[in-house]
Amino acid sequence: MPSPIVLDSSAVLAVFFHESGAEVVDAILGGTLLGTVNLAEVHERMLSRGAQVEEAWSWIEGLGCEVCPFTERQARATAELRSITRPFGLSLGDRACLALALDRKATVYTTDKVWKNLSVGIQIEVIR
Repeated sequence: MPSPIVLDSSAVLAVFFHESGAEVVDAILGGTLLGTVNLAEVHERMLSRGAQVEEAWSWIEGLGCEVCPFTERQARATAELRSITRPFGLSLGDRACLALALDRKATVYTTDKVWKNLSVGIQIEVIR
């Protein structure tokens, strides 16, 4: 059985903004996982770049991702990942994405090249 796939905010935004790597995400969208922290980040970024509230939210809902709540266990993992990821400049949202992937034993898709340098026990796919 293939590993579940967690999408980082950057991977979702690549699709919305028609950026490099979008075709990789388009091909795997059905059944992927998106954490609520990253959901908020995607929505905020879309709005800050001029999308209308309802248009942005409808687009997100139309992705077909399973939205995963941010759990207490993920909160702990997010905090504990700080020491490992600090040299790479990962944000709280980035670490929340990794925590979801760790929790679900999933592969993460991101546009952030620096993630390839991480050794956190999960597979990371950089889409560009």
